Amino acid sequence: MRLVPNALTLSLAALFLMAPSAHAQTPITLAQAMADPDWIGPPVEQAWWAWDGQRVQYQLKREGATVRDIWQQGTGANAVAAKIDGAARADLDAAQPVYDAQRTRMAYVRNGDVFVRDLRSGALTQVTRSNDNESRPQWSRDGNLVFRVDNNWYQWRAGQGVSQAAQLKAENDPAKPPKADDLRDRQLATIRTLKDDRARRDAAREQDEAWRRADGSRAPAPIYLGSDVEISDSALSPDGRWMLAVTQAKGADAGQVGKMPKYVTESGYEEFEEVRTRVGRGAPLPQKLWLIDIAGGKVTELKYDRLPGIADDPLAAMRQAAKKDPLKGDRAVRIETDGDGSGPAIRWSDDGRQAAVLVRAVDNKDRWLTTVDLAQATLVVRNRSSDPAWVGWNTTDFGWLPASGNAGPALWWLSEQSGYAHLYLSEGNGAARALTSGSWEVSSPQVSADGRGFYFACNRKWPGDYEVCAVDRNGGAVREVTALDGVEDFTLSPDGKRLLLRYSSSYMPAQLAVIGTDGEGLSKLTDTRTPEFKQREWIQPEFVQVPSKHGAGTIWGKFYGPKNYEPGKKYPIVMFVHGAGYLQNVTARYPNYFREQMFHNLLVQQGYVVLDLDYRASAGLGRDWRTAIYRQMGHPELEDYLDGRDWLITQKQGDGDRAGIYGGSYGGFMTFMALFREPGKFKAGAALRPVTDWSQYNHEYTSNILNTPELDPEAYKKSSPIEYADGLQDHLLIAHGMIDDNVFFKDSVMLSQRLIELRKDKWELAPYPMERHGFTHPDSWYDEYRRIYELFERNLK
Repeated sequence: MRLVPNALTLSLAALFLMAPSAHAQTPITLAQAMADPDWIGPPVEQAWWAWDGQRVQYQLKREGATVRDIWQQGTGANAVAAKIDGAARADLDAAQPVYDAQRTRMAYVRNGDVFVRDLRSGALTQVTRSNDNESRPQWSRDGNLVFRVDNNWYQWRAGQGVSQAAQLKAENDPAKPPKADDLRDRQLATIRTLKDDRARRDAAREQDEAWRRADGSRAPAPIYLGSDVEISDSALSPDGRWMLAVTQAKGADAGQVGKMPKYVTESGYEEFEEVRTRVGRGAPLPQKLWLIDIAGGKVTELKYDRLPGIADDPLAAMRQAAKKDPLKGDRAVRIETDGDGSGPAIRWSDDGRQAAVLVRAVDNKDRWLTTVDLAQATLVVRNRSSDPAWVGWNTTDFGWLPASGNAGPALWWLSEQSGYAHLYLSEGNGAARALTSGSWEVSSPQVSADGRGFYFACNRKWPGDYEVCAVDRNGGAVREVTALDGVEDFTLSPDGKRLLLRYSSSYMPAQLAVIGTDGEGLSKLTDTRTPEFKQREWIQPEFVQVPSKHGAGTIWGKFYGPKNYEPGKKYPIVMFVHGAGYLQNVTARYPNYFREQMFHNLLVQQGYVVLDLDYRASAGLGRDWRTAIYRQMGHPELEDYLDGRDWLITQKQGDGDRAGIYGGSYGGFMTFMALFREPGKFKAGAALRPVTDWSQYNHEYTSNILNTPELDPEAYKKSSPIEYADGLQDHLLIAHGMIDDNVFFKDSVMLSQRLIELRKDKWELAPYPMERHGFTHPDSWYDEYRRIYELFERNLK
């Protein structure tokens, strides 16, 4: 008997086993697309200037390893890169240096230690050498350098060395009288020896404190904040005189953590890992802010009662509808720039006289940029960002411009108040001035070396075209410095005359170039791609504008299709949905989804047309686009994808009867919403690492968009795919890593049970025991995308 493989088996065999001979003409194979990305070549992951401004140093992943090597290269023509290894690493500079007022020295942290480089001679001073992790160096105007180690702050001055500037302790002050206690009082009154011993201890402590205040050789006394708090953050003024500290209640209920099982382990036993809390089950804890006079040891709480709107509850109507008690007192706030508290939210001016503090309401409906009146120990509101949906995460940059003329330092910040993220400045206590405007966005601003202006990333031409722009502190025209289309980030040279750029394009991972701040003298330094990857012919994405039929204007997309269309032929459709919700994928940069882009090339080779959209909620397109999903996740976005499907039918010969959809994370969630809520529009869908029930996701992200399940149950019901599972009638693949600590595997398990109960067929679940949210093993990538490809081949061909 002779077995004849079916057509699908033959096409898969040809697809997976092609042996490339001439790469430029050979189609990409699935095995190659999902291979370890070492075959592409490493992107430049981080880069910085060497002290002399004539060389750059950067980080590359080593082939076949997780090790990151440091390379150095001159900026001149024909400069050759060299790996820095062994003893030579001791002379490296580092990313994110801070410069003194004269810009003659820079300080930076390398391997957890602080270094100072003299930019005139190149002399390097190692300030610390420890196993601690020093952080946050800042210069004062007169050359004092402060930095942090946990809750301790130190200072360094040339010729004087390192000294402790401040120490915070979450302990009770030994000098503080104990709480009233009748039994203690009786003991002291009855036993003279106890009373005398205590008096001697108090006298010795008071004498030591007096000596410490008079003796300039001694470190300041510790600052005691009480044993009932945990210290969340602190920031010392660069002159060492003042400190701001952030605390939260010790041992407060932060919510029940989850327990994630791990089945494939080195021990051979099942193991369990603690994972995050669920939304509404552990809101971020409220924080207090303290002003500390270091010399006098005085600690004063900075109250929030002057913040406009602090006593107003934007969720009052929801509380009433949910029959919950009204909010008592002011709203809870935190001192942070983002939901995970990782970004510094306190910034001192270099003269140590002013501090800016970002205060965020835990409900994320308000954010206040404040300064501290040191004399009155009060907060002064400089800007309030308020949004009935949620305040954006991309507008938390703020800082100080150095003093100019007779004016003191000027405060700058980003705000969405115009509907787009733009740059604002306030001189002294004056009114804010917008330095930029328009239907585009500012991101990653940096102050120029002379303090007279800013450089920043901008997307003025179209939302996915990122350049470096510049503007003067006095306003005026915005100037585009670069014309590379895909600038990732940039760093000013030590002399402030050039920019080190990381830039990319659709098929080129991040590389390095330098350019003058006047826009002249562009020099491209690196191309780390392998010859094999470079010589392939790739399908360049077509950046398209899909008209919305639902009043949303233009939906930007990346389209992949054949070079030459066959007249009259209808092509099967695949639509890709990017993850994260608030992310931008339709750009001229190298995509986060580079494997998916190669997969889209493969699909076009096999006769499909592919469309990837920056649906409503995506970044880079302004406030209204970002917040369109408030209390209705999965609804505006699905409208955008249905409009995209229609556009493919009318503009690209797409076959509406043979359409598929797929994506991961938020894209997996959207695949569910498409199949469940619009059955028949997509014949097949692949939901990867998907959210099925938003009440299972984290608090920081989900509560911004849907509030909490307790207060806004209707939003969760409207937005969770599991509520629509009965609508499934088309073919569904669910693929999920079993140790995903972002979107738990439990989400897919719960939906599987629901589909079983509904007696649905045409669906399958592919679990990956050793993968988290982002897969790391090529075998898993290959298996997942083999299943996706087979799903589309079976149902769309």
